[in-house]
Amino acid sequence: MKTARWKLATLAMALASLSSAHAGTLPHHGARLEGFDYPHPVRTFALVSQAQSLEMAYLDVAPATPNGHTVVLMHGKNFCAATWESAITALAQAGYRVVAPDQIGFCKSDKPQRYQYSFDQLAANTHALLEHLGIDRAVIVGHSMGGMLATRYALQYPQATQQLVLINPIGLEDWKANGVPWRSIDAWYARELKTSFDSIRDYQRTVYYGDKWKPEYERWVQMLGGMYAGEGKAAVAWSQALTSDMVFNQPVVHEFPRIAVPTTLFIGQKDRTAIGKDLASPELAKRLGDYPALGKRAAAAIPGAKLVEFDDLGHSPQVEAPARFNAALLAALKP
Repeated sequence: MKTARWKLATLAMALASLSSAHAGTLPHHGARLEGFDYPHPVRTFALVSQAQSLEMAYLDVAPATPNGHTVVLMHGKNFCAATWESAITALAQAGYRVVAPDQIGFCKSDKPQRYQYSFDQLAANTHALLEHLGIDRAVIVGHSMGGMLATRYALQYPQATQQLVLINPIGLEDWKANGVPWRSIDAWYARELKTSFDSIRDYQRTVYYGDKWKPEYERWVQMLGGMYAGEGKAAVAWSQALTSDMVFNQPVVHEFPRIAVPTTLFIGQKDRTAIGKDLASPELAKRLGDYPALGKRAAAAIPGAKLVEFDDLGHSPQVEAPARFNAALLAALKP
């Protein structure tokens, strides 16, 4: 017990030191993530959606030696197109054209104050982008919330989906149906307004990385935290509240049996992500986010799905172990 307490105290001191070291240099980004550089040129796609003129930011990386295939990377709720940096490099080097959008409401894309967010709408926006780029068919890769979106895209546009890859997708369980209490958008917004660099770091360390932290993760904390620290904080928090409501109330897990494209699941076994867990009873909270069980259940529900498990990784294997993840991804994409 003494050793465990000592380890926790040491971890707390290290994190406090890290926070203090950054206190004078913490970034303040704009509502569209101005001030944070992406690894490739950012382009914008102009679209009219829900009677609004909007801009959707995206990366479009061409390989030196094309293999004729395109991979679309869909980010999670607490992630951006930039988080795919190492995967983009590996895929492009292997000959794939890579398109990584920031969805409307996220990162470098517009954040409309009034928008009916749905996975159907975000899938339609992405499909419109790909049509604009002249891409008829692509491998669709989704991580975290992006896994729910990728699932919806494959269901909505099966002919345009060459293959589906889901990386620690959330939504492998229906939280509301399992008894997690509903939270209003106003409550989500109030919660989002409290977001800080420290709260982002603490959440990711405990839920994503099994109470382990590496210095290289800090870049992604500052990417997200900088938007909440900047003048666009209210717009960012409101968009995040609306999309939290979307995630909680629009499950895709019940439709897994209808997926009709080749599918591979990558599941970091240490992941414990579950939306609304903080509102659940202690007994229910213990059962939520059991990714070892959820991954197997999802693979059994999706016709012909393949399951790749990373025993020592958590919610973001592409961030925790880029080389190992990229090798597994490229192997899964081989015909």
